Amino acid sequence: MTLNEYLQDVTGKGILATADANGKVDAAIYSKPHIMADGELAFIMRDQLTHHNIEANPYATYLFIEDGPHYNGIRLFLKKVQEDTDPDLIAKLTRHHVPSECDKVNGQRFLVYFVLEKILPLIGSEETGLKLVS
Repeated sequence: MTLNEYLQDVTGKGILATADANGKVDAAIYSKPHIMADGELAFIMRDQLTHHNIEANPYATYLFIEDGPHYNGIRLFLKKVQEDTDPDLIAKLTRHHVPSECDKVNGQRFLVYFVLEKILPLIGSEETGLKLVS
């Protein structure tokens, strides 16, 4: 199974963990990443703490916790490679409609791209069997 298939088929909650240049850690609730045609993963971010951290330290971990009674899910180990502020591209990738007046109040949005360095299960360190591409 590919990572894209997994993320499309499984419901749950995501947490993106980042750290600033001094190692001070933050974690925030995030939607599932967009998997781009070139295999990079992308998140839409506001100009808030997570974005500030990722500017200072390019490494992040995304935890996806599956809905259900057990602790199932995955951990994605990521490294930032670029970002984009193209409003048309960001609007195209936005999964939930945000009224323009709310969007302006909430500030600029960034499309932040990452390479996937490793996939591990939510608990443990064995292989997940997930591949970025088939």
